[in-house]
Amino acid sequence: MRSDRVAVVVPTYNERDNLPDLVTAIRARGYRVLIVDDASPDGTGELADELARSDPGVEVLHRPRKEGLGPAYAAGFDRVLSEGADVVVEMDADFSHDPADLPRLVAAIDAGADLAIGSRYVAGGATPDWPLLRRWISRGGNLYARAMLGIPIRDATAGFRAFTADALRSLPYRSARASGYGFQVEMAWRAVSRGMRIVEVPIVFRDRRVGQSKMGIGIVAEAMWLVTRWGISRIFGRLASRR
Repeated sequence: MRSDRVAVVVPTYNERDNLPDLVTAIRARGYRVLIVDDASPDGTGELADELARSDPGVEVLHRPRKEGLGPAYAAGFDRVLSEGADVVVEMDADFSHDPADLPRLVAAIDAGADLAIGSRYVAGGATPDWPLLRRWISRGGNLYARAMLGIPIRDATAGFRAFTADALRSLPYRSARASGYGFQVEMAWRAVSRGMRIVEVPIVFRDRRVGQSKMGIGIVAEAMWLVTRWGISRIFGRLASRR
């Protein structure tokens, strides 16, 4: 896979302090970068424009307001697919995802995966900076999603993942119900439902270096509600098909 055929989509909201080093680290590996900024009040969008002016491999998509992770990714996917990307990568802006792991995700796509997920919960994956309660909540949420949706993915909430362009086009990302991190669960579930080949690549997930987390109780509640709703529909659908 030619590195310039890989597009890394990075949604941002108040990530000014992280952005220059992150973009430098991604571009050092030859991948293109699309920054999707939701009108950050800290000047992230303006800084992104400066980075783009100095490097043709960096682009910026400005959105008028903060609408959530799912809509930001959907807009970014539309842009990079229209520009001919062969592989599309999702990546957080806060260095919780190590840019050094990008080639490993791309290699999994090269080896035949439709979707490669940077997973904290397969052998070799870890969350060393997390307190015990956060680990329990995250693992519990993933176990719940696996059980309710009947998917084999151990880290369905992971936000570090790579898709082939064809796989991404076949997913209903524009009409996703989840706007927060439930978007990741929804896309993983849809990918499984379409019979895609999914590979989980172990990663070490670190806490952000600077800035504030965007995770809140509303995002968690949305994901839990949607997974419950989808799971109940799936279970009743299977029961109805047996009658």
